[in-house]
Amino acid sequence: MGFANVMDILPQRSICLGFVEKRPITHEFLKFRYQPLQHVRQRTSRIFACNTQEPCHPSTRFKRYDGRPQNVDLPPILPKNKKKPFPIPIKKLIRSARQDKKLAEMGIEKPLEPPKNGLLVPDLVPVAYEVLEHWKVLIKGLSQLLNVVTVYGCSKCSEVHVGPVGHRIQDCRGTGSEQRRSRHCWVRGSINDVLIPIESYHLFDPFGRRIKHETRFNYDRIPAVVELCIQAGVDFPEYPSRRRTTPIRMLGKKVIDRGGYVEEPKPYRAEDCMSLLAELDTYGAQTGRPPLPPSDIRKLAERTLKAYSTVRRGVRQLMKKYTVKACGYCSEIHVGPWGHNVKLCGAFKHQWRDGKHGWQDATLDEVIPQNYVWHLRDPNGPPLTTALKRFYGKAPAVVEVCVQAGAEIPESYRPMMRLDIVLPDSEEARLVA
Repeated sequence: MGFANVMDILPQRSICLGFVEKRPITHEFLKFRYQPLQHVRQRTSRIFACNTQEPCHPSTRFKRYDGRPQNVDLPPILPKNKKKPFPIPIKKLIRSARQDKKLAEMGIEKPLEPPKNGLLVPDLVPVAYEVLEHWKVLIKGLSQLLNVVTVYGCSKCSEVHVGPVGHRIQDCRGTGSEQRRSRHCWVRGSINDVLIPIESYHLFDPFGRRIKHETRFNYDRIPAVVELCIQAGVDFPEYPSRRRTTPIRMLGKKVIDRGGYVEEPKPYRAEDCMSLLAELDTYGAQTGRPPLPPSDIRKLAERTLKAYSTVRRGVRQLMKKYTVKACGYCSEIHVGPWGHNVKLCGAFKHQWRDGKHGWQDATLDEVIPQNYVWHLRDPNGPPLTTALKRFYGKAPAVVEVCVQAGAEIPESYRPMMRLDIVLPDSEEARLVA
């Protein structure tokens, strides 16, 4: 049948035509150890037809799935006997250091842009004020929600659980866990178990003298988020900061002109600082407030969850410009161009470093830890058990508190909560592959 006859038989629809090459198997092909012979090939053309309702366009043949994944694994827990990985590849750091060294040998000053040269970034000043305002809303909202939602903490390890009763998952690694068969010892938790406090030294001049081990008591420690906002342009009379009008000059790693040293103004009275920290620090949060009516609890949870996402988004934006250092071995954070010299690191092999911190660039989760907890689908249901551990999901403690208070689950946290997994019975879980 010819090509014209095929076109007459098929209906008038979109047709995709192609040619297939047929190569028959012969005895000569098997005789010479599967070596292809050019004179044996017989090319015959055949026609196949694709009868479809829609035209076959290359752009619509393969559709890309852009939706969110159903389940997402949590970030791996880093071992404590190793240094944290560098956020920036080590090869890029070495390349940048070599370029700075080459410019210094040639006597060329290092080109610096705000805020690396000590000047403020005008576009980030409103962001710093927004982060600080939502930070206050976050602390105040959590202190009120803890009167409605119960939080437990293990007295032997760092495990935290949000729910009316503690879970029964046997994964405790604290002191005496062998005698307790890895069961947790639950006690009533506080806001510090939900929002882990990360503090940093407050510096009047981040580009001035470094903090030494002997002078560490001369500096106040405040939340790292607050210190980052202060260096980004927020003015606090209780915690002043130097605002430069002329940039600093550097030759390699050496500062050749910082505008001289300026004496730090006298600190304010202790009462003023304590009243300010009551709004900015979790230690000053008051949890013994009168309970809210049920109609306002959900609105408070939604507002607190929105403030949490705003703080994380704003801190991420500030950290792209302003330098924040973190110890590669412990949880110490320092906001500034270089770390301090306080010898208080007690992590892995601190004796080799004489207690000094191993400074590297910090990540967002080191400044605002997520503190993942098990997600409880039904707070009034049975407690979580070890047999169904792999079917449970997790979420940050702040998100879990707001969700149990009535807030809607954000789309970005749904995959790690594993809401699409049906929880089987304990006997059925053994049959699951």
